[in-house]
Amino acid sequence: MQTSLIASLWNISAASSRHLRVAAQALALAALIGAQAFSGTGIALNAQNDIEALVVKALREVRAAQLEQASKTVSQILERAPNYRLAHLIQGDLLLARSRPLQAFGNATPEPSESLQGLRAEALARLQRSQEAIPADRVPANFWRVPVTAAHAMALDVDRSRLYVFENRGGQLHRIADFYATIGKEGSGKAKEGDQRTPIGAYFLQAAIPRQKLTDFYGAGAYPLDYPNDFDRRLNRSGYGIWLHGVGSDTFARAPRASDGCIVVSNPDLKLIERFIVPGRTPIVVAQSIEWIDRNQAQRQSQGVLTAFERWRGDMQSLNVAKYLEHYGAAFSADGIDLRGWEAQRRQLFARTEWAQVEVSNVSAMQYPGTRDIALVTFDQAYKSSKFNSQLKKRQLWQLAADGRWKIIFEGHTQS
Repeated sequence: MQTSLIASLWNISAASSRHLRVAAQALALAALIGAQAFSGTGIALNAQNDIEALVVKALREVRAAQLEQASKTVSQILERAPNYRLAHLIQGDLLLARSRPLQAFGNATPEPSESLQGLRAEALARLQRSQEAIPADRVPANFWRVPVTAAHAMALDVDRSRLYVFENRGGQLHRIADFYATIGKEGSGKAKEGDQRTPIGAYFLQAAIPRQKLTDFYGAGAYPLDYPNDFDRRLNRSGYGIWLHGVGSDTFARAPRASDGCIVVSNPDLKLIERFIVPGRTPIVVAQSIEWIDRNQAQRQSQGVLTAFERWRGDMQSLNVAKYLEHYGAAFSADGIDLRGWEAQRRQLFARTEWAQVEVSNVSAMQYPGTRDIALVTFDQAYKSSKFNSQLKKRQLWQLAADGRWKIIFEGHTQS
C-alpha cells in the first residue's frame, strides 16, 4: 500500500494541473498538522513559524497547481530546517516536474533505496494522521484513571507513528497535541536486548538524562521509560535504555522505523513535549494501535478493578486476613515470593498487628496495552499500625480471572 500510494502521489507533470491536483490531493489533507493549540497550557504553536504547518501549506499549493508558490514555501522550510530531508525531496520533485513527468515520489533524488523508502514512509505516516480525524472527546482505552498529580499523560500509536499528549483536567483527559514519532528499526514488541524493537506497554517517564552525559545523537534531550517494568520482567523481557529523545544536529526527522528501540521525535517537538513531563509521574502508554473511546466509557471500564482495589484496601485495614488474601491470584509473584510465601508472611504480620489504618492517594489505573485482562494500578500508600508506619509509592498488577473477579498477580513498592 505504501509504495503504490506514494508513487501515485507524484505521478505529475508541469503540463497537467489535473495531475498536480491528483498528486497532492491526499497529502494536502494534512492541513492541520503542526498548527495545533495547546489548550490550557499557556503554550501555542504559530502556524506560520511551525515547520510542519509550512509543509502542509506547500502541499496545498501543489494541489492548487501553484508550483512557484509551493517552491517558495519549501524554501522557507529549508531556511529554518536545512537538514529536513523530506522537504529537500519535495523541492527536488517540484523542480523536476517543470521539465518532465515524475514516475514516483523521489524521482529527483539519488537517495539510496533504503533511505528513500524511509522518506516515503514518513510522508505516508503524516498523510495517515490527517486522514483519521479523532473526535475531541475520545481518549485511549488504556487510560482508566489518571491522578491529579499527573498533569499530563502521553500515548504512542505505533501503527500511526504518532505521539499524543493529553492534559488532565480534574481527572479527565483532553487531547492537546500530537507529534510524528519514530520507533525501532524492527518495529514493536520488544522481547530481548538488541532486538531493535520498541516495547509495547504502560510506562512512566523518568528524569532527563543530564545533557553532559549525552552525545549529539540524542539531540535536545532524553527521558528514559521505566522499561523493563514489573510486567516485562514477568514475561522475561530483557534489554534497557528505552528513551524518548531527539535527533542529531544533522537531522530534522527520522523515518518511522529507524531507532534501536527508543521513541524519537524532532528536537523542536521534544522541547515542547518536555514541558509536560513530571519525572516518575507522567504515564506513557505505548500501543500497537490506540483504541479511542469516550471518557464515560473509560470510566465504566475502570469500575471493576477500582472497586476490587478499594475492597483490598479495606480488608487490609480491617486486618481480615482471609478476605485480604482472597484478592491475590494463584499466579501471584513478587521479588521471588510466590502466593504461598506471600500468604505466610501476611498471616504472620496480621496476627501481630492490633490495629491498622491504610490511606491511599494518587491512584492511577491503566489497562495494559496488548491485553484485555491486565491492569496496572499505582498509588501512594500511607500505612499506620500498632507495629509500624510507612509511606510508600506502590504498584500492582491486577488480572481479570475466569470467574470475572480481579486478582492481584504482582505487588511492589519504592520508598517515597
